[in-house]
Amino acid sequence: MKVLVTGGAGFIGSNFVRYLLRNHSDVRIINLDKLTYASNPQSLSDVASDPRYSFVQGDIAVRGDVEPLFKSGLDAVINFAAETHVDRSIEDASPFVRTNIEGTRTLLEVARHAPVGRFVHISTDEVYGSAPQGQSFTEEAHLDPRSPYAASKAAADHFVSAYANTYGIPAVLLRCTNNYGPYQYPEKLIPLMIANAREGKSLPVYGDGMQERDWLYVEDYCRAIALALQKANAGTIYNVSAGAPQPNLKIVRTILAYLKKPESLISYVDDRPGHDRRYALDSSKIRSELGWEPRTNFEEGIRRTIDWYEANSAWLEQARSGEYAKYYERHYVNRSETFKR
Repeated sequence: MKVLVTGGAGFIGSNFVRYLLRNHSDVRIINLDKLTYASNPQSLSDVASDPRYSFVQGDIAVRGDVEPLFKSGLDAVINFAAETHVDRSIEDASPFVRTNIEGTRTLLEVARHAPVGRFVHISTDEVYGSAPQGQSFTEEAHLDPRSPYAASKAAADHFVSAYANTYGIPAVLLRCTNNYGPYQYPEKLIPLMIANAREGKSLPVYGDGMQERDWLYVEDYCRAIALALQKANAGTIYNVSAGAPQPNLKIVRTILAYLKKPESLISYVDDRPGHDRRYALDSSKIRSELGWEPRTNFEEGIRRTIDWYEANSAWLEQARSGEYAKYYERHYVNRSETFKR
């Protein structure tokens, strides 16, 4: 099975590449990644020499970067590549339009001329907007994005559905709640709070900290993606969630308690514009149709995550300082390899 993974040097993408190589001996993976600030080739240093794995630096919004990778024939495309940080989208939405919308459209356009067996698009729960208390969104819910980031992902979802309907692209669309785990860039809540707590720095919490998110351990999401790749019917949309939303403040306090740091490190800051109060997804469809369910509860997952960042402080420090940008300049720029049969 030959698979093109886009954005495979990012958080979820790198975890998925590792998961697929570990669990499928017959897989061969091309990892196409632009290597933006949040991508880190060191996240896959342990598989870089695997003959089943090949890295290509490129931009999904540039057809000339994408098209050659389809020529040898692909069994599947899994599109992780995206700008994902809401705060950055509020400052400047243009990179989100380019990568999340135009990049997805470019992949779809190439895929319709060089057919693939499956096109799996990785979306987000944020396309639905804020969930009323006590309710969870199903796959049939109206899309109501509330940030430029969420709007760009919703637009990409519509392109995937439109190309599936118009051109018959065998697309499967996954919308997941917040992921956490190893190799996550430390601008996101959990790795940021771990990093700051370790250093005794202030932990900034938006507003009252009672915004609810449903946290899913990244390996559980990787299993869901692999199942969708293998078993889902073309044209299907699946929500993926742990099913247990928690306030952000509780997450922060859990991290402080595990690291034995005082809650006085918490600093309440002005809420960001348009901040959704609550995300919650009904994932009964993927559970019943594909037999997926999360295996890692939050208590176990956050322990594993904190322990990983503690054991990989060099990775964390390089990510925070931008040192890995220099690393990929030395190791990857102008040295990308095309996929070998």
